[in-house]
Amino acid sequence: MAMPNGVIDTSQEKELQCEEIIIDITVQVLQEPMWGSECCIYKVPKRLRKVKEEAYTPKLVSIGPVHCNNDELKDMKIMETLKNRYFKKFFSRTKKIQEDFEKIVEGNKDKIRHCYAEEIPLPEGKNFVDMILLDSIFIIELFLRSEAKEEENDYILSKPWLKDGVRQDLILLENQVPFFILNELYQDFVTSTGYQASFLTLACKYFFNSEEKICDEKEVKHFTDLQRYFFHPPDQKLGDPIEHRHSATKLEMAGLIFQTQKEERSLLNVQIQKGNSFSEIFPCFNCSWLMHCLPCLKKISILERMQTRLVVPHFVVDNKTEDLFRNLMALEQCHYPNEAYICNYVLLLDFLINNKDDVELLVEEGIIVNSLGSNKAVADMVNKLGHEIVEKSSYYHEVAEDLNKYYRNWWNQNMASLKTVYFRDIWRGTATVVGIIVLVVTVMNFLRPFVFRHI
Repeated sequence: MAMPNGVIDTSQEKELQCEEIIIDITVQVLQEPMWGSECCIYKVPKRLRKVKEEAYTPKLVSIGPVHCNNDELKDMKIMETLKNRYFKKFFSRTKKIQEDFEKIVEGNKDKIRHCYAEEIPLPEGKNFVDMILLDSIFIIELFLRSEAKEEENDYILSKPWLKDGVRQDLILLENQVPFFILNELYQDFVTSTGYQASFLTLACKYFFNSEEKICDEKEVKHFTDLQRYFFHPPDQKLGDPIEHRHSATKLEMAGLIFQTQKEERSLLNVQIQKGNSFSEIFPCFNCSWLMHCLPCLKKISILERMQTRLVVPHFVVDNKTEDLFRNLMALEQCHYPNEAYICNYVLLLDFLINNKDDVELLVEEGIIVNSLGSNKAVADMVNKLGHEIVEKSSYYHEVAEDLNKYYRNWWNQNMASLKTVYFRDIWRGTATVVGIIVLVVTVMNFLRPFVFRHI
């Protein structure tokens, strides 16, 4: 209310300010994305994308709406032509007509849209149903040709670089269509052709060259999710995020033995195996310092049983590894923040590997197969994978606690210092032993006139 002198009442002014604040908050709430339970395909967060943008961008073929208008894909026109060829070939395999499959996509249109975290505008003249149908049929036909080994006359399968490149593009998080629509279209195709294999089996053969059923079809959300299911979760219980982890070389200097096992699907099953109770109580008797200088002693069973060892499954690092793990980690950050076992594994590796010396040690122990050529390249790759990753909990909490306890043991720390300074290699160790012998002989010669003068 205005006062007689033209001044506005302060209480009225405050009410107006409160109303404005309430309106602003309401608008912001309405603008927040409403992600339902069906949402599973995300655009990679900018903070992750900035670390290595090309890891999330398809290079040959665009699948789904996210990259359908990406002008940077040089081979887009060629692949669109191939998609249409595959589309026509697919309908020559079945008695059903195109309209039958269009009805399936049309009937699931809203459900498919809800699988995408964002509403993505399509290029002018492009229809959502037609795009999903074309991309889905292309994938199904590609799997069928791969299953039938029709490589000689196929443009994609006959060229190893193209075959491998398309496979890599199909696992990118942003380059997906929902698994359920692929499965439903395939099931409708099966009813008219008599094919026996399930779509999940075809997908596993294509990506993993295996017929093993790695999960239930209803659990798979898309191909990035299928790649995640390929790796068994760790056997450990979920715990707090881990801290104060030590590099592989430091742990090895403290007497820890590294051991590997070749089980591809058990890549994440990192475990610590403690020595017998006697060596736990009296660590000075485990002779780890002596075994470091004389590796041949590791074959002695009684000494072997006394050692604490970290069992790390076989890990092959090649030029496809980084892109795969980046997309799996991006999926976990967006969809599985409470079960991020891929992120937990990579962050554990990140702390085990600080530099090329750590990689060299793990390569020598057979834990890492380095196909990148440079140990420094592997170290850089692992260290960068952990950038911008948020860890809420970890499956490796107990393993890390055991490693910390082992490293903090006073005997192990002293042995690490001793080996670093005097027993780093066989030559320095030999020089140290010779020096000790010379010192003992010198002392004995000095004491001889006093101790042995009556003899």
